[in-house]
Amino acid sequence: MDKLVSLCKRHGFIFQSSEIYGGTGSVWDYGPLGVELKRNIKDHWWRAMVRSRDDIEGLDAAILMHPRVWEASGHVAGFTDPLVDCKTCKGRFRADALHDARCPQKPSKRPGEWEACDLTAPRQFNLMFKTFMGPVEESASVVYLRPETAQGIYVNFLNVQQSTRQKIPFGIAQIGKAFRNEITPGNFIFRTREFEQMEMQFFVEPGTDMEWFERWKAERMTWHLRLGLDAERLRYHQHTPEELAHYARAAYDVQFDFGGTLGFQEIEGVHNRGDFDLTRHQEYSGKKLEYFDQPTNRRYVPWVIETSVGADRVTLAVLVNSYREETVEGEAEGRTVLGLHPALAPIKAGVFPLVKKDGMPEFATSLAADLRARFPVFYDESGSIGRRYRRQDEVGTPYCITIDGQTATDQTVTIRERDTLRQDRVAAVAVGDYILERLAR
Repeated sequence: MDKLVSLCKRHGFIFQSSEIYGGTGSVWDYGPLGVELKRNIKDHWWRAMVRSRDDIEGLDAAILMHPRVWEASGHVAGFTDPLVDCKTCKGRFRADALHDARCPQKPSKRPGEWEACDLTAPRQFNLMFKTFMGPVEESASVVYLRPETAQGIYVNFLNVQQSTRQKIPFGIAQIGKAFRNEITPGNFIFRTREFEQMEMQFFVEPGTDMEWFERWKAERMTWHLRLGLDAERLRYHQHTPEELAHYARAAYDVQFDFGGTLGFQEIEGVHNRGDFDLTRHQEYSGKKLEYFDQPTNRRYVPWVIETSVGADRVTLAVLVNSYREETVEGEAEGRTVLGLHPALAPIKAGVFPLVKKDGMPEFATSLAADLRARFPVFYDESGSIGRRYRRQDEVGTPYCITIDGQTATDQTVTIRERDTLRQDRVAAVAVGDYILERLAR
């Protein structure tokens, strides 16, 4: 993980937020390459969930919502973690996760195991960020930064259903920021206080819920495999009765093996939420949230199958999965590679003139400009060609295009493939189609 964090900062994937001021704890900024990678992952999800289906609609609900939303959802009363303080080191820890924590003054010990530790009794700590709407800070103006995006979907259920004339079963999907005042965030972008969710709530007729639950569980695992995540690093984790939320009928996590001390951790949850959410919002708002089924002349509150995936966690999983160090025949130093799926790579092609003379830079610049209209391209003319290849290997660029002495003779260029190191000679006018064809595989 340390090597990956270093690579991410060095090449502009991820920076610590407000770094020049010493940083903000567990808050991260996505740099030029990181924002492209994360956007590609979100686009991949949106295409799979919305654009390629006729039974799921998109939504972008507001972050700030009526405070009664969070009372109905149970977040005001129950969205808490048990917190303990150490009077000696002033550290704060989750009382239910002390086995995963380390004493700041004695890292070989867990909090409470060292004789100098002086832990307080556990107290409940609400994870929602609270703020005020309007010029006066008073209880009547309290609002919350949403801790999840799902509630915006539930309160818009009828708006979307009636405006699109969708019939049950159908889903509503959205991508958006959420905020949780975590007691113990950490592990780079795995657990942060500000994060992005990709959630879909699928509304079904009561009695068909478990059938749809199993279908979505399988569908979501397939999506992760299509990202290029290794099958042996993915698994399901079924929630035990003790882990299940009180309203849930069934729940599975899709877990990814991050290696090291993290190991297998959740990157997505698939939940059968029953009719809890719509029923609660119906009760607290006083508005009916029923679906009218015309063929049967029946009204009912739909049940919900939820798929909720963390965009940041999947981005981290993709980075961890793709990072490798390997030897290269004939080279002593080897190379570091991000073996990203080409469709996810921030840069699709690097364009290099072999030397800065004989018209090669001019030809390369013109070719790069033409290709940039079709996909992201990076132009580089500094350093040896081998060093330029290595820089692109480190950021996951799948193809490198070199303009050399032969180009002026026959208008062809060399295209080098990142993973196999194979080099093909291709006509310059055909380069764009050559790369796009391979990106679509």
